[in-house]
Amino acid sequence: MTDHTHDARSIEPLLRIMAKLRSPDGGCPWDREQTFATIAPYTLEEAYEVADAIERGAHDELEGELGDLLFQVVFHARMAEEAKLFDFGDVVAAICEKLVRRHPHVFGDEQERVASADDQTRRWEEIKREERDAGGATRVLADVPVALPGLARAAKLGKRAATVGFDWPDAAGVRAKVTEELGELDAALGSADKGAVASEVGDLLFTIANLCRHFDLDPEACVRGANARFEQRFDHVEAQVRAAGGDWGAHNPDALERFWQEAKNATR
Repeated sequence: MTDHTHDARSIEPLLRIMAKLRSPDGGCPWDREQTFATIAPYTLEEAYEVADAIERGAHDELEGELGDLLFQVVFHARMAEEAKLFDFGDVVAAICEKLVRRHPHVFGDEQERVASADDQTRRWEEIKREERDAGGATRVLADVPVALPGLARAAKLGKRAATVGFDWPDAAGVRAKVTEELGELDAALGSADKGAVASEVGDLLFTIANLCRHFDLDPEACVRGANARFEQRFDHVEAQVRAAGGDWGAHNPDALERFWQEAKNATR
């Protein structure tokens, strides 16, 4: 039996396990047939599970979730090595080089002073823009990942446009835009044009995501919080219905709303 005793300071045991899983000689059939495309959804899922553990304060779960996410990186790197594209060492070297390049105030020969985290954020975006320009990018919004969740990408697009001054001056301006978009949605609803409604709902969601950005809030975290509150409050409503015999049809909307308000008041 192979000894997988590991040193927490070394990635080598995990790389060996991954190589064995992908090996045509005694490897795992499922692991061998995977591709970048088939593994990508699992990579996203593991990243969300890390975020979920953090948001729930489940630090006892975080170690395992981070390990699952690291395994995804190793999996992609192994497939790339097999395709002679790059290997895990190249991934490490690339991120090390990038971090040093993007922190000249820490690693530069003549360390520049950065007064605050906000200053560093601005400098970080400047460096990224310089990198895109050097790489021949012709669009300000180039390389904003299409695969990002919709709300996250909306905020990212707004943040990128803001680097060249295309942004609302403050949160109040975004809030006014929300009111404007609600008015346009009302007009679309009046037209009974489903396509127009979809377009206006999209514009409203885009604006809401950027309102979050102006308050330094993660729109995805905000909606996950709303989902959790809905689930918790709905569970209370369901418990009340079950306690009364379990017949949802025996409770009119007003009764269900009372249960909802009870739950809402209890979770404020």
